[in-house]
Amino acid sequence: MSKDARNVPALRFKGYSDAWEKRKLGETNSYFTDGNYGESYPKESELSDKENGVPFLRGSNLRNGELIEDNANYITKEKHAELTSGHLVEDDIVLAVRGSLGALGYVKDENIDWNINSQLAVIRTDKSELSGKFLVQFLLSWRGQKELLSRNTGTALKQLPIKQLKDVPVPIVNLDEQKEIGALFSSIDNLIAATQDKLSFLKKMKMFFLQQIFPTKNHDVPQIRFDGFTDVWSHYKLGSLMRIDKEQEVKKELLTDIQKGFYVLAMRTFSMDGYIDHSKPYWLNHLDNVSDDKFLLPREFAILDADMDANLPKIGRVLLNASSEKYLLAAHVRKIQVKSGNDPIFIYALMRGNSVHERLKLEANGSISKRLLDKNVYKQSILVPNRSEQSRIGRLFFLLETTITLHQQKIKMLKQVKKSCLQNLFI
Repeated sequence: MSKDARNVPALRFKGYSDAWEKRKLGETNSYFTDGNYGESYPKESELSDKENGVPFLRGSNLRNGELIEDNANYITKEKHAELTSGHLVEDDIVLAVRGSLGALGYVKDENIDWNINSQLAVIRTDKSELSGKFLVQFLLSWRGQKELLSRNTGTALKQLPIKQLKDVPVPIVNLDEQKEIGALFSSIDNLIAATQDKLSFLKKMKMFFLQQIFPTKNHDVPQIRFDGFTDVWSHYKLGSLMRIDKEQEVKKELLTDIQKGFYVLAMRTFSMDGYIDHSKPYWLNHLDNVSDDKFLLPREFAILDADMDANLPKIGRVLLNASSEKYLLAAHVRKIQVKSGNDPIFIYALMRGNSVHERLKLEANGSISKRLLDKNVYKQSILVPNRSEQSRIGRLFFLLETTITLHQQKIKMLKQVKKSCLQNLFI
């Protein structure tokens, strides 16, 4: 008999052996409410701003079990005082019951006394029976998500009425084991958050140097320089310093999201800020005649020469492979070869700056899918220092890029650890 059949999880903390109980949420002592305020729902005149109001959360403010204030709406404090049923209390669970079904957020100390709109509902557990910190992790697990999503109603607009929510079976175990499991996930979440904060800081630092270490318009030297360099920078055309390799063809029917074989750099895996977007993976599990020219190798960089978005956030972006892996190149992601006498990472950083990228966006042409022709890249005027200064700048950006990549990999690893724990620590 499997452990799951015996109502015990595959993994447990030492000292616990009792079978878990399954009980419907409606059979627990939990309190349920939602943001359906009827005629009291906030009017336009009762909305406010961040400085003067109270966060009025919607589905997009629930992300990976957290409440995110980014892009939140705000209501006046007077309106908030009126809508008492939506006041959030520490250890509450907020979940989307309209629209973004399955999205959840856990109320921490900094979220106390926020409010919710009509897309959301709140579960407030009886602390002598069930910890919110434990319950939210179960609801985030694949088992919990399956139970939530299987109970949606409606056609055009999916809904999860509280009546159906109360039918969701949840595990009940003694409070000490709940606390151990909740504490483990809190530790993992805190590590992920701390690493994400460091990653954000590194990206801001990189943007600072991109803005300051290259000359601005009508200047021939940058605002900040390494000691010992005083010469003015020289004018060149990009095409005199680099060439763009021919496009690699990968048959779409061979691509899969199953992790096997070669990771593919394509338009969808090329993020808006010039990094690899691992949330939309493409894999190719077989390739004949494999040669390095088909791959983006470590320390090499590529340019995206097309974009389907009307605002062109990606076209002309360059991406550096700062990892030890190699990535298969697909349509529109083309390797750049820097000519001898120049530092490749410096040329990457130069093209990574907003000045060059904004000019390249203006060169895009086409109707539905915009394309960037090689000749329009090559004709761009740039300022370049001597090779020695190029190398110093290149080393700085390579250090930043490798550190950013390491933090991205750490976040990915921690999320995989959490996913494994969610799969194995619950029944």
